Amino acid sequence: MSTATAELQAAGIGPGQLREDYLLCRALHAHHGRTYYTATRVLPPERRPGVHALYGFARWVDDIVDEPGPELTTGDQRARLDAIDADLHRVFTGGEPGEPVLRALAHTVRRYDLPRDYFTAFMASMRMDLAVPAYRDLAHLREYMYGSAAVIGLQVLPVLGTTVPREAAAPHAAALGEAFQLTNFLRDVAEDLRRGRIYLPADVLADHGVDRALLEHCASTRTPDPRARRAVADLVGINQEFYRQAEPGIAMLAPVASPCVATAFRLYRAILDEITAADFDVWSVRHRVSDGRKLAAAVPAFARALWARSVPRPRTAT
Repeated sequence: MSTATAELQAAGIGPGQLREDYLLCRALHAHHGRTYYTATRVLPPERRPGVHALYGFARWVDDIVDEPGPELTTGDQRARLDAIDADLHRVFTGGEPGEPVLRALAHTVRRYDLPRDYFTAFMASMRMDLAVPAYRDLAHLREYMYGSAAVIGLQVLPVLGTTVPREAAAPHAAALGEAFQLTNFLRDVAEDLRRGRIYLPADVLADHGVDRALLEHCASTRTPDPRARRAVADLVGINQEFYRQAEPGIAMLAPVASPCVATAFRLYRAILDEITAADFDVWSVRHRVSDGRKLAAAVPAFARALWARSVPRPRTAT
C-alpha cells in the first residue's frame, strides 16, 4: 500500500472520486510547498489529508492568479475567481462543488467545521493580487497577508488539534502564517517583480533610498545594491518578530502535531538564516533549505511524533 493510500485510508477516505480529489491536492502540496510538505510527513497519517486539501486549494487558486498562461487576461482571471466563489458557496451550503480540489476542500471543511470567513478573506487577498502592485507600509501589507497567509494558519489549526482552547492558540497560528509568507516575499523578490508586484513595504524601502527602479536593476543584473541589502536586513528583523510571536503556539498544539509545526518553523526560519549569511543578497541566488537540512530536521521530529502517538494522553481541546 502506498503512503498516500495509507493516509487516506487512515482518514476514512475510501476508494472513489473523493480519494482521487484528495490525491490531486496532495500532489499540489508536494510540488509547490516542498518545505511544508516535508514537515507534514511528520503528522499522523489520518491528519495529513486535511492539510493537503487546505494547502492544495490555496496553491490551486494562487496559480490562477500567478500563472494564468499567456492566453488569459486579467478579466479571465477575475471570472475564474468568481466561479470559485460560486463553488465555495456550494461548499458552505451543503452543495456539491464541481472542481476536484473544491470537493476535497468541502470534505475537509465539513469534517473540521471550518468557518466561511477564512475562505472569504483568502479570496479577497487573491483579488488584491490582480489590482495592487505594491504596498505602502507594513500595515497595508498585513491586510493582504491576513487573507493570504494568516487564515491558512487558522484553517489548519483544527486539523492539528490543540491542548488549549483554540482561541488561545489562534493568534500564534496566524502569526506563523504571516511569518512564513514574509519569508517567501523576501526570498522571491525578483520572481515577484517579474509579475509586476512588490511585496516589500514601500516605506521601509524608502527609508533606505530604495524604489521599484532600483529593485528591478538588482533583479535584472542579479547584483545587490547596498541600499537594497539594508532594506532587506530591516525586513528580516521584522520577519523574525513574527516568528517570535508565533513560537509559543507550537507548545499549544496536540503533541502528535507539534513536531510537524516545529519542523516547518525551523525550516522556514532557516531560509532567513541563509539570507542573513549571504549578507542579505536575495538577487543572485534563490535561497532554499538543502534536502540534507530538511532530513536532519524531519527525522528527530518524526521520532518525537511517534513517541507522542505511543503515549496515552488526555483528549485534546478543539
